[in-house]
Amino acid sequence: MGAVNGEVSFWYAAGGVPEPGPALPGGRDVDVCIVGGGYTGLWTAYYLKKADPSLRIALLERRFCGYGASGRNGGWLYNGFAGRSAFARRYGHQGAAAMQRVMDEAVGEVVDTAAREGIEADIVRGGVLEVARSRPQLERLKEHVEAERAYGEGRVETLSAKEAAERINVADTLGGVWTAYGARIQPAKLVRGLARTVRELGVEIHESTPVTAILPGTPHRRPSAVTPYGTVTADRVLRATEGFTAGLRGEKRTWLPMNSAMIATEPLPADFWADAGWQGREVLGDFAHAYMYAQRTADDRIALGGRGVPYRFGSRTDSDGSTQVETVRQLREILNRFFPAAAHARIDHAWAGVLGVPRDWCATVELDRASGLGWAGGYVGSGVTTTNLAGRTLRDLVLGRDTELTALPWVGHTVRRWEPEPLRWLGVHAMYAAYHAADRQEAAGRATTSPIAKAADLVSGRG
Repeated sequence: MGAVNGEVSFWYAAGGVPEPGPALPGGRDVDVCIVGGGYTGLWTAYYLKKADPSLRIALLERRFCGYGASGRNGGWLYNGFAGRSAFARRYGHQGAAAMQRVMDEAVGEVVDTAAREGIEADIVRGGVLEVARSRPQLERLKEHVEAERAYGEGRVETLSAKEAAERINVADTLGGVWTAYGARIQPAKLVRGLARTVRELGVEIHESTPVTAILPGTPHRRPSAVTPYGTVTADRVLRATEGFTAGLRGEKRTWLPMNSAMIATEPLPADFWADAGWQGREVLGDFAHAYMYAQRTADDRIALGGRGVPYRFGSRTDSDGSTQVETVRQLREILNRFFPAAAHARIDHAWAGVLGVPRDWCATVELDRASGLGWAGGYVGSGVTTTNLAGRTLRDLVLGRDTELTALPWVGHTVRRWEPEPLRWLGVHAMYAAYHAADRQEAAGRATTSPIAKAADLVSGRG
């Protein structure tokens, strides 16, 4: 029997893909309407309702809560966020440092909130281990350490090849870096537990309800979300659609839906783990240009992800998480290189999802008081923690509070739209072809970072 391909993700395999809840029964009038039932929408609803239980909040979700990236990601709850270096250049080091500080704290906020609300999500706070497997990767590791220490001493621990292997025995490791600001989670358990909690607080969640357009308010009309089953009007309408934003009217070029894919092995035997270690359940990454990410699951599998086909023409998204055979083969090769002892392990599940990528690769939060519209997203794959910060920031913006969070540089950050097709398809595929070529050069023995990757960073705006 071959691997399951799609069916949303492996994270739903044990309990089955949820049946979507009832659709919106008709037009509604509320205080706050949230479009999107992933982490961003749910955290926003949670913090708003906690702050003001009297608020009437309706959350609209096209399929079911956790259908998108929130139920498909690699389970990295960590302190990285999209755009730190760009924010530092544009708003100064102090602004970026403030953003980093609250992101560090957000890891603990998610862990503590899950415990307080009785959400069991296989959370283990083992930190983040990233390894270098070539000389150019080792140079980038050193640059990463210098950048981290610019935001405070003691943020990261540099590891020798031996010390890194004692944590996780990755083949050909030349060195590593570890930070405590990270935890492993089971993504679907977190999002489903959060949805349950939000419902219990009194938030209306309407699944099976696609939103076709979000309309701004005017001096004579409140903002609204349009669905096939009725229109929801509200004082504030908040967009929390991340990689699916391009499907909304007028948003085709706002954020690009970038694909990321994963595989999960069968449960691996005790003798494998005796050699591999991974006793701390750290999440694992590397310093390749087309990087990988992985975790040891609660039932002793390796769940590993990376880029396959990076982008579908016209900002199309996948069908229930299905991914290409070639992508599965590429991820299998990464698994084999990192863990040769798992070379014959069965792959039980493969899946894919989309993440939202702004043109400058910087996440944003905004509330436009004139139109009544707000949004958060563009996390570029670092959304598991950033969504929590986004939810608390949107809470403060909606309630009109001037706080430390509303003063962060990502609030109100503006960015131009993506190019029209076919330019964005050509650009994204060329960029990742360059990154893969650079990785091949470096794996073949190149001593320094490939100029191909540096050029791709410059052209893409990613650097």
